[in-house]
Amino acid sequence: MQLSLLLLLLLLPGSPAAPGMEDAAFPHMGESSQPLPWACPLRCSCPRADMVDCDGLDLRVFPNNITRAAQHLSLQNNQLQELPYNELSRLSDLRTLNLHNNLISSEGLPDEAFESLTRLQHIYVAHNKLSVAPQFLPRSLRVADLAANQVTEIFPLTFGEKPALRSVYLHNNQLSNAGLPPDAFHGSEAITTLSLSNNQLSYLPPSLPPSLERLHLQNNLITKVPRGALSRQTHLRELYLQHNQLTDSGLEATTFSKLHRLEYLDLSHNQLAAVPAGLPRTLAVLHLGRNRIHQVDADRLRGARGLRYLLLQHNSLGAAGLPAGVLRPLRGLHTLHVYGNGLERVPLALPRRLRSLVLPHNRVAVLGARDLTSTPGLAELNLAYNHLASARVHRRAFRSLRALRSLDLTGNQLTRLPSGLPNGLHTLRLQRNQLRALEPEPLAGLDQLRELSLAHNRLRVGDIGPGTWHELQALQVLDLSHNELSFVPPDLPEALEELHLQSNRIGHVGPEAFLSTPGLRALFLRANRLHMTSIAPEAFLGLVHLQVVDTTGNPEQVLVQLPPTAPRRPRAWGP
Repeated sequence: MQLSLLLLLLLLPGSPAAPGMEDAAFPHMGESSQPLPWACPLRCSCPRADMVDCDGLDLRVFPNNITRAAQHLSLQNNQLQELPYNELSRLSDLRTLNLHNNLISSEGLPDEAFESLTRLQHIYVAHNKLSVAPQFLPRSLRVADLAANQVTEIFPLTFGEKPALRSVYLHNNQLSNAGLPPDAFHGSEAITTLSLSNNQLSYLPPSLPPSLERLHLQNNLITKVPRGALSRQTHLRELYLQHNQLTDSGLEATTFSKLHRLEYLDLSHNQLAAVPAGLPRTLAVLHLGRNRIHQVDADRLRGARGLRYLLLQHNSLGAAGLPAGVLRPLRGLHTLHVYGNGLERVPLALPRRLRSLVLPHNRVAVLGARDLTSTPGLAELNLAYNHLASARVHRRAFRSLRALRSLDLTGNQLTRLPSGLPNGLHTLRLQRNQLRALEPEPLAGLDQLRELSLAHNRLRVGDIGPGTWHELQALQVLDLSHNELSFVPPDLPEALEELHLQSNRIGHVGPEAFLSTPGLRALFLRANRLHMTSIAPEAFLGLVHLQVVDTTGNPEQVLVQLPPTAPRRPRAWGP
C-alpha cells in the first residue's frame, strides 16, 4: 500500500512557487537545483508539491502538466494570451493564481474557467490586455488585482457576493461610472482597500462597501461627490481624491461629516476655492495644495481640531488669505505648508505647538520682532525664496525660537548674517543671497550647528572676520562654493568633515590650509584656478580620514596624493 502511494506521488505533476507579490502566499523560490520527489512542468520550479513557479520563462502556451494538487501557481512575466478552460478548471485546489504581466485579453480569459476554482483566494491579473472584467470570480476570493489593463466594465458578480474579499485593485484602467454597476460590491462587506485611481470616473461611485478603510480615487475626472455617497463608510481612514476636477459646488456640507475615523484626506490638484466644510475631528492630514483657495475660513477648520498636518501650498492666499489667529484652534497642528501663495508676512497667531513652518516662494519682505513669538516650539522654519533684506529682519526676530533646529533663508536679499540666531540650530542655509561679509558675532553661541551653507554669495576671504568660525565646534559640513574666494579660508572648524569650495577663484592651496581640520573626509575644489603645482604637497598631511578630493574643471589637471593612511577607494580626479 505504501509503495502504491509513493508511485502515485511521483507521477503527479509539480507546482511552482507563486510570484513576488506582497502576500504571504507568494514565496518566490527560484529554480530548484535538487531533484524533486514530484513532477514539475518543464523549466518551472516546484519547491513544494503544492507550488508551481513558471515566472519569467517567456511562455506562450499554458503548461499542460500542472499537478491537480497545486495551490499556488505563478505564471507572471510571460507571453500568455489565453488560459485554456480545460487546463485551468481542473486545478480546483488553487488558492493563488498569478497572471501578472502577460498578454491575456478578455477573450482569452473564459468566465467558466473560474467556476471550479472554489478555493481561490488571490488572483493577480494586472498588466494584461483585459477590456472587461471577468463576469464571475469565485466566492472564496480575498484579493483581486486587475490593475493596469484596459477594463471599461465590471459586472455584479465580478466582485459582488464575496464575503471574504478584502482588497480590490482596479487602478490604471478605463472605467467610467457607466462601467460600474450599482451593485458592484453587494454582498462583499469585508473590503477594506479599493483602488480606482487613474480611470475616467466623473463622480464618486455610489454604493461603495461600508467596510472600506482606504479608498483611492486620484487621477480621475471627478467633479462631484453625490449626497450620501460617503454616508455609510464610517470605517474609512484614508481618502485620496487628488488630481480631479472638484469644485466647491461638487462637495456637500456633509460630504465628510460621517467619516468618524478619517485620518488622511488628499484633495490637492483640484479647483476648490475654499476649505471644505464638515471636516471630521479625527482628521490628522489635510492636503489642499494646488487648488484655488483665496482665504481660509476659521469655521471650516473648527471641527478638525485633531489636525496635525495642513498643506496649503500653491493656492492664492495672497496678503489677506490667512488672517491672524485663523489656525489657532488647531492646537495640535505640527506642520503647516503654505509655500507659493503670495504671502507678504508670516501668518500671525499660529498654534503654539507648531513644529514645522514651510513658507518658501512667497513675498515675505519683513520679519518683525514679534512675528514668530506665537510658535516657541518651532523646530523647522523655511523662508527660502522670499524678499527678505537684512534691513527688514529685526534683530530679535528669531530670539524666541529656542527649539529651532533648521533655518532656511536661501534665495533672499540678505547682505549680512541675521542676528539673534537660536543657539540650538543644527542647519543654517543662506545660499543665494547677497552676503559680502562674515562677522563672528552672529555665529556666536552656535556650538550645535552641524551644517552651514553660504554658497552663491559674494564672499571674499578678506571679508571673513577673524574668529568667525571659532564657536562652530560641531560644524561638519561647510559650503562656500560659488563665491569669490582666492584661497582656502584660515582657521576653519576642527570638526569639519565636508568642505565645498568649488567655483571660486582659488589659485593656490598652501601647506597649512587644512591644519585646523584633521577630520576632513571630502574636499571639493573643482572649477577654480588651480594648476598642476598649485597645491602644496604637504597640504593633505595629517588628513588621515580624507577620502574624496575633487579638482576637476580647473585650467590644468591637478594630481593629488592622498595621505598614506587615508582610505584608498576614492581618488582625486583630474579634468
